[in-house]
Amino acid sequence: MPLSKTSFIHKVIVFLVAASFSVLTMASDFQITQKAAYQGNDSAQNNLGVMYAKGEGVQQDYAKAAEWYLKAANQGNIYAQKSIGFMYAKGEGVRQDYTKAAQWIQKSANQGHPQAQNFLGAMYEYGKGVRQDYAKAAEWYLKAANQGNALAKNNLEKMYTTGKSVRRGVAKSTATLASQSDGAAFLNLGMMYYKGEGVQQDYAKAAEWFQKGANQGNTNSLFFLGNLYRKGIGVHQNDAKAMQMYEKAANQGDTDAQWILAGMYYYGDGVRQDYIKAAELVQDPANRGHANSQYLLGLMHYYGEGVQQDYAKAAQWYLKAANQGDITAQTLLGIMYANGIGIRQDYAKAMQMYEKSANQGHADAQYFLAKTYIEDANDKYQDYSKASKWFRKSCENGMQEGCNSYQALKAKGY
Repeated sequence: MPLSKTSFIHKVIVFLVAASFSVLTMASDFQITQKAAYQGNDSAQNNLGVMYAKGEGVQQDYAKAAEWYLKAANQGNIYAQKSIGFMYAKGEGVRQDYTKAAQWIQKSANQGHPQAQNFLGAMYEYGKGVRQDYAKAAEWYLKAANQGNALAKNNLEKMYTTGKSVRRGVAKSTATLASQSDGAAFLNLGMMYYKGEGVQQDYAKAAEWFQKGANQGNTNSLFFLGNLYRKGIGVHQNDAKAMQMYEKAANQGDTDAQWILAGMYYYGDGVRQDYIKAAELVQDPANRGHANSQYLLGLMHYYGEGVQQDYAKAAQWYLKAANQGDITAQTLLGIMYANGIGIRQDYAKAMQMYEKSANQGHADAQYFLAKTYIEDANDKYQDYSKASKWFRKSCENGMQEGCNSYQALKAKGY
């Protein structure tokens, strides 16, 4: 139905009255805010700056806005610090000055303002008012992104795609976190803070992110959080919580967690010593090819701790670990080959095991390798010069017996 002339005029009058009322209200608000601002209230000073900047209740005046923002900022007002920083960056109401902009935005960012954090990240990315630093840019973008700032998340993603980030994973993982909030992203962020890669190293923050990942059942987050509790890094040392994290990870099949739990029970570290429990825990990861677990299971079979003593089985497990490069297993297997314990005596294989371990700096292996060069009954491997060399290396690695033997051979001219 066509709008009548009378109806139209009525609507215009209503609109004009409402608009006039709104203007009067803004003017009244301005006067109240101005009075409080003159009395030194920092929130009122900041709000007065907003009014001058937007022309609300007063004629727009960027210089006046900057003046009031500065008063509030000097009192520590987080919003005014951000706003005066922006004005210095844009040259609105003040002479453009990126250095001053960075100083004020830094103050606001330090207090946790997400827009200031994002803007500071941009300043570091492009070297405006601060020395260009991609790592710091990523760090500030990350802080803002963690508070839900969409621009910061986008900026991080751009840094990743353009290869600017010191560690691309900083941007990539945060972008993933923003879109998915999954356990893997929490783990990655935790690792970045733990290692200080792309962000300032912060063990407490690493623990926070690992906890978030652990809360979502992420196996690796559970494991690393267990490590932090066990060592008291970034959190208060707590063996009970460490055990709890390790057990959850172990129940999900994490071989490292299973091995550490087994070791804690084996050595009585943070828990009552229990060889049987240790044997139960270490069997599964050993069967699945975990070298450290294979070594520990071999050790338990050798001494009959938690399992029946069985030198043959000890040798079998040492061999599995040795073939994966475990230097202690290589050394112990060398001893078993040299002495025919649980396995047929074989000096050649003993030497082979010793050499593998000795070349990786294992002092015991170096010492036993030197002894083999002296004590070979068949003179096949006897070589005093090589013995002297390896005794010296074991001595350098802290073995007193190696020092004694080296000095004895040296006195004989070797």
